Amino acid sequence: MVKEPYLGRVKTRLGLDLGLVAATWWYRHQVMRTLRNLRDPRWRIVLAVSPDREGMRSRIWPGYLPRIPQGSGDLGSRMARCLAYVGGAPSCLIGSDIPGIRKHHIQAAFAGFGSYSAMIGPATDGGYWLIGLRHPAQQPAGFLRNVRWSTEYALEDTLASAPSLNWGRCDVLSDVDTGADLYRLQYPA
Repeated sequence: MVKEPYLGRVKTRLGLDLGLVAATWWYRHQVMRTLRNLRDPRWRIVLAVSPDREGMRSRIWPGYLPRIPQGSGDLGSRMARCLAYVGGAPSCLIGSDIPGIRKHHIQAAFAGFGSYSAMIGPATDGGYWLIGLRHPAQQPAGFLRNVRWSTEYALEDTLASAPSLNWGRCDVLSDVDTGADLYRLQYPA
């Protein structure tokens, strides 16, 4: 899931610490780095873009990647819609602000579908960097509803939104929301 990197519309919490120009620059380059790092013939990368109209015709993101609009609604509605887009094939949806993500993380998530109906990649802040479904077109009722997004309860609420799924977990990774998050990743203790 990507947003068009417009000043003041992406990474605004990071922008409070770094400035909006630096935060926007960081986001754009982080997305491009992720796309380069994750390109692999074992899976297909599709960009779920927002805002819909601008994202579908954007020249910022690589033209060789297919795109789908995220559509309207809260984050959960948009995520559920993006997962359903692929139909019957196992699918994973990842965040675009996860500097530590590598191919082996994605491969492990897809491998998890051999034992689990859903996969989740916990983030250090209580959210998550990946969510995947073995059968994304068959989402349970209530999936991704009543989730307290951007809080330490996002992962817990997501699991509660679909108790009928057999959840597997991926490695814990960190996302970047603030200057402190970025500092911790650049200078680990």
